[in-house]
Amino acid sequence: MNSLAASNTAEEARKLMQLLDIQGYSYEPSEELLRNLNRILVNSGGWIMDRRALSATNYEFTIEVELRSILDLYAGIIAAGIELTRANHLALTDLCTCRLHLLGSSELRQVIGLRLEVAFLTQLTLENLLSTGCTIV
Repeated sequence: MNSLAASNTAEEARKLMQLLDIQGYSYEPSEELLRNLNRILVNSGGWIMDRRALSATNYEFTIEVELRSILDLYAGIIAAGIELTRANHLALTDLCTCRLHLLGSSELRQVIGLRLEVAFLTQLTLENLLSTGCTIV
């Protein structure tokens, strides 16, 4: 099999892989969190396939990770300061449970695709409110 056919097969497999959509938010400064998140995603065994800014306050990461590393990835996302919804916690917990029951199995090498979208929120403080022209009654 030539290298072009092998790369096309890998690309087709990636397109067929269903991505797990994870949405989260953070009050942390975006520059610091993005730097930490990049490091955490790679150190936990994930491969960053794509990253892009969706807007000034939203970023998207497309990640692939082996099932055996999903717990490290999940813990890293939480440690970075990203808040997840209940449904997203349950989805990642389900993957961690699958990992637990497959210990020692070759299925632990199964690659999971994740699309992580992070929204950066700003905390409203009294100073922020006053700078927008709001008055306190």
